[in-house]
Amino acid sequence: MESSEQMVIAADDAANPDFVAVVKRHLGFAYETTPPEDVFALGAEALQANDITVFSARIGGVIVGIGALREMTPGPDGALEGEVKSMHTTAEARGRGVGEAMVRHVVAVATSRGYERLSLETGSMDAFAPARALYAKVGFVECGPFGGYRSSTNSTFMTTALS
Repeated sequence: MESSEQMVIAADDAANPDFVAVVKRHLGFAYETTPPEDVFALGAEALQANDITVFSARIGGVIVGIGALREMTPGPDGALEGEVKSMHTTAEARGRGVGEAMVRHVVAVATSRGYERLSLETGSMDAFAPARALYAKVGFVECGPFGGYRSSTNSTFMTTALS
């Protein structure tokens, strides 16, 4: 993975073997750091749902990160909202801007689809501090539970309004 190669982020297929491998790493991290009842990460099969679009970031054809956008049921006011899911950067690619590029890509896709709000759930433990800092850097702020989540000391909920 040469650092001079361009990163390409595009829609992917959650059944692709290399995508599945990163999802497994993501789930492994989630279960290592979070009590099982508070793990909301989705497996590869769940990421194939019709309301979810998955994306991969690749450098030189090698997958270095993933992310997903789930369309939520419109609220009582009819506003379209989305949820960021399955954000993960491979250990080998951390510190190279993959996560930020992916979250900015997901935000751009949500905006282009006319979503008015984008929210997410992430862990509240120290292991998730880099993720929370990344989300705050790109404009997410803490909020309460949304979309059927329940309040938990192990979860941090964040949201951003889209234009």
